[in-house]
Amino acid sequence: MVGPASPVRTCVGCRERTTATHLLRVVAVGSETGYSLRPDPARRMPGRGAHLHPDPACLALAERRRAFGRALRVTGVLDTGPVAEHVHAVTTTTGQQVGRGSQTSKVGRPT
Repeated sequence: MVGPASPVRTCVGCRERTTATHLLRVVAVGSETGYSLRPDPARRMPGRGAHLHPDPACLALAERRRAFGRALRVTGVLDTGPVAEHVHAVTTTTGQQVGRGSQTSKVGRPT
């Protein structure tokens, strides 16, 4: 018997589709000065979320492409400091890239 399928999400940095368990959920938290991005590893914070591989390369791609604003539907400059600290902490504790699998999705690609 087959168990329930885990949800598939797209990394806002590299645009690779993978299961949500391999990605870090990021939410925008508003304050007086604007929005800041917060990591949500437990996937429990309220609001719209964007998903990202916990990899500095994916974070850099997402920042360069301004993908967080589009994915989270917020305007203005976003503070990515807390997310960068979390990604850096995850990669230094494991000593390798985390969550980047060799799985690629064939969905939506021409044959």
